[in-house]
Amino acid sequence: MQKKLLLSPGPTPVPSEALLAMAQPIIHHRTPEFTEVFNQVQEGLKYLFQTENDVIVIAGSGTSAMEASVSNVLSPGDKAICIRGGKFGERWAELCQAYGVEAINIDVEWGKALDPQVLADCLTKNSDAKAVYATMSETSTGAKFDIESFAKIVGNHPQTVLAVDAITALGVMDVPMDKWGIDVLVCGSQKAIMLPPGLGFISLSEKAWGFTESSKCPKYYLDLRKEKKSLAKGQTSYTPAVSLIMGLNETLKMIREEGLTNLFKRHATLAAATRAACKSVGLKLLAKDSPSDAVTAVKSPEGTDATQIVKKMKGKYGMIIAGGQAELKGKIFRIAHLGYFDKCDIFSAIAHLEISLKELGLPVKLGAGIAAAEDVFLSE
Repeated sequence: MQKKLLLSPGPTPVPSEALLAMAQPIIHHRTPEFTEVFNQVQEGLKYLFQTENDVIVIAGSGTSAMEASVSNVLSPGDKAICIRGGKFGERWAELCQAYGVEAINIDVEWGKALDPQVLADCLTKNSDAKAVYATMSETSTGAKFDIESFAKIVGNHPQTVLAVDAITALGVMDVPMDKWGIDVLVCGSQKAIMLPPGLGFISLSEKAWGFTESSKCPKYYLDLRKEKKSLAKGQTSYTPAVSLIMGLNETLKMIREEGLTNLFKRHATLAAATRAACKSVGLKLLAKDSPSDAVTAVKSPEGTDATQIVKKMKGKYGMIIAGGQAELKGKIFRIAHLGYFDKCDIFSAIAHLEISLKELGLPVKLGAGIAAAEDVFLSE
């Protein structure tokens, strides 16, 4: 028998409370019973997003919410600045191009963060840009971007909105939408919200809602103005993912019970322990200067293909970690620590990583990573 442990940055483990809720007999989505649950979900999402704005729930992945951020805010021919520091930053530019929006790309070395002044200079040169698209936690590299500073910069441009992919940031790190002045914030269900894939979330500021009035991009299923009207009645415009929403109600209750301060502290501690452990066994991190607390991207030891490490961890020990994507394929592996994770998960991941590296012929001192993680936990 082999017990599997999901350590990927999405999908992530789902707590039993949500699994049991989703296993209940399904209810009809045009009933008072569903509306009651959906209204509770709306309050829980506002708490998590730290906003007074509506949070629209889409039956789709996080990418559906990203797409809605383009199709509902812009028009063909508009300009948008896209910060590309990884696979998901590049997705913003691809979405813009799909809708005939001119993407002005700021390319950042993968694993690095962006100096906010670079964005400020780009906005000065492109004062007619209607939007800035950014990623807070770049899942493909494990790097974190300074969204608070980005929001201050964009806030000085009334004709420009800031849209943020917080898919692996929300519920992990502090992302106060209203306080920072983020105009569009998107997330997905299979990350720190602790659900299976299938739900996308998007919230718009009053400024961003104003942009939707003039948007001429084609849209039907992802028409946010239509969803906003339905939301006022405690409904969705089209058939929702009822069972996922039942599970969502439970995970949002868990998040509220833990409290945002404790939630962020837990993730920061797990991330610090993982980074310390990896460095203690002689590994190097990809995102050294501004690491995300959602996932740790680790460079493969010289002469070793990272896919060997991923394969060994999964095949022999049931530890499901992620490899590198695109240009980082074979060069890094990624260990997640977002959502339904605790200290025991980190100990298990690090112990099996040490053993796997040893079995691949690397000079690893067994227990060094565990000791480093213990030191972090003891210093809480």
